[in-house]
Amino acid sequence: MKVGDKAPEFCLPNRHAQHICLKDFFGKWVVLYFYPKDNSPGCTLEAMDFTKNMLQFEDLNTVVLGISPDSVRSHFDFTLKHKLNIILLSDKEKNAMKKYGVWKEKQIYGKTQVGLVRSTFLINPGGNIVHIWENVRVNGHVQDVLNTLKELKAKK
Repeated sequence: MKVGDKAPEFCLPNRHAQHICLKDFFGKWVVLYFYPKDNSPGCTLEAMDFTKNMLQFEDLNTVVLGISPDSVRSHFDFTLKHKLNIILLSDKEKNAMKKYGVWKEKQIYGKTQVGLVRSTFLINPGGNIVHIWENVRVNGHVQDVLNTLKELKAKK
């Protein structure tokens, strides 16, 4: 995937097992972030940061979608435990992850293995990818996404 590409469509279950599709948000900005695992330290911090800033995203006509390979039940428990108000989607088959190129070989402690590379995609209201963050470091990431979104919207 690269900036300018049409964002690949997907439909995945949320924490209530209701299928949510990317096309449901046509006309809105979408922050689509892929993360490895519910309740892990970095993933929890990232989800809580997005939740803390949801009013700012909503004011910018933006929805936040998080995708991981965790189950619907895991997402339900995760959102309840941390009072998250973002939409988390379950991609157990890793289809969306593969479409976006975030399920791939990576180095962990000197060993090569296949896994999820923490990444975020900013999608404009027309459905095109306008910014990509790869190998995301959690600290400061949400603020960076907000700043980039504000800059892009100011150019319109």
